[in-house]
Amino acid sequence: MPVVPQNVPPRPARRARSVRSVRRVRSAVRHLRAVCVAVAALTVAVPASAVPATAASAAAGDRPPGHCARMDALDVPGAEHQRPACLDELTTAGTVASGHTDEADWSGLTPKDLATPSGVPGIQIDGYFPDSSTTNTTHGWNHDSQFVIRLPDRWNGGLVVAGSPGVREQYANDRAFGDWVLARGYAFAATDKGNSGAAFHRDGSAPGDALAEWNSRVTQLAVAARKVTTQRYQRPVARTLAMGMSNGGYLVRWQLENHPELYDGGVDWEGTLWRTEDPNPLTFLPPTLRAYPVYAAGGAGAGAAHREIVKAGFPAGSEFLWPYHHQYYWDLTQRIYREELDPGYDGATEAGTPFCAPGTPACDADYDYGARPDSVREAIAKIGLTGRIGKPLISFHGTLDVLLPISRTSDAYARMVRHEGRGSLHRYYRVEGGTHVDSLFDTFPDRLRPLVPCHRSAVTALERWLDDGRRPPASRTLPMPEGADPAALLDRCPLGR
Repeated sequence: MPVVPQNVPPRPARRARSVRSVRRVRSAVRHLRAVCVAVAALTVAVPASAVPATAASAAAGDRPPGHCARMDALDVPGAEHQRPACLDELTTAGTVASGHTDEADWSGLTPKDLATPSGVPGIQIDGYFPDSSTTNTTHGWNHDSQFVIRLPDRWNGGLVVAGSPGVREQYANDRAFGDWVLARGYAFAATDKGNSGAAFHRDGSAPGDALAEWNSRVTQLAVAARKVTTQRYQRPVARTLAMGMSNGGYLVRWQLENHPELYDGGVDWEGTLWRTEDPNPLTFLPPTLRAYPVYAAGGAGAGAAHREIVKAGFPAGSEFLWPYHHQYYWDLTQRIYREELDPGYDGATEAGTPFCAPGTPACDADYDYGARPDSVREAIAKIGLTGRIGKPLISFHGTLDVLLPISRTSDAYARMVRHEGRGSLHRYYRVEGGTHVDSLFDTFPDRLRPLVPCHRSAVTALERWLDDGRRPPASRTLPMPEGADPAALLDRCPLGR
């Protein structure tokens, strides 16, 4: 759930979300209910340039057979606005220059040396579903529930559906795995989740509404993308996979628990764990915020503070990552998600006081989830996970994750899946040396390993599982390869022994 701090301006009359907001949410709920009946879904991106109705394409004589066929007949069900384009290149090898992605939306998520596939011509559809919130300013639309759907000329029969990590927008997965699945022949669809940015909590009429919308919007996109993909290729989608990292990984879990009929399987990359009980982010971030300044200052209390941080879930051996995460992630993440789920904690103040000292009134470092009223747990219940997945799921998570510590998130979720008797549908790989964002591999190539190749290994293992029943290797910890250089680490992540 990576985010980057920013100043969030105060909003008027904080608690009473407007009648307009209530009407907006009710309208969205009615629309999403209709969608469900039909089937019986860090960092604020800098706005991209407006997407042209058509992009520069190859001369007609150079186009492969079927290039952009039936583009004018495509209709995304339920979309309020859509803008198709015929592109020579659907991957970021071409979409950066053509204005069909937003580099700021996926910056900081992948290693700098990650290769970019190319040679994927086809159709891109940008658009949005009905929604009256306006946190997403991409394309100058000032409209939330934006989506992108990419339909390659050479199609393998599959569709990948993704929600964005953190509070990013619809292009956030383009480099991490969108390019790669397109190069393998998949159609690809992604959503901004219905709200974005560090003030996402302003959306909705009640605590938890903004996060609950994330799930509904992924469901909505999955339904629509399956239908428009069938229109494009004149045959049904043979396989639909859910994929995502961080908050996107949470969305994969939720979709396979609540709408398994839409998917054949999913890949969960370090998903966030939301549940009404400990652990959840509101239980492990506050003690870390309390202890870190004492640890960083050194002196007599540093040892005890270190033990508190480790107890919260951040493992010994990850200390070299703590200063960066304290500065950019821990404080902001705690404040904005607490504001969404427990706005009453800080009264009229919006999203707390950045980097407040313990003892300051309504300081998030002093937040005690167990002492908060039942309304907070009711808000989390709207988005809570159960472990009751209905389709095959492969999860992986880095052991040096210093935003969503593995012992307090994915380890706990794996236990939940087993407790629900769904262990046969789940494979879980703990990746030694992996951390939350792969860009940190560039800074610490001698201490970390990137997770991108682990995602690719997970996808190919899931494909074999679905193709002919070849089950992936048993859940396990993947050790850091001894003596591997950075290039080798970026290339391989075998799941087997």
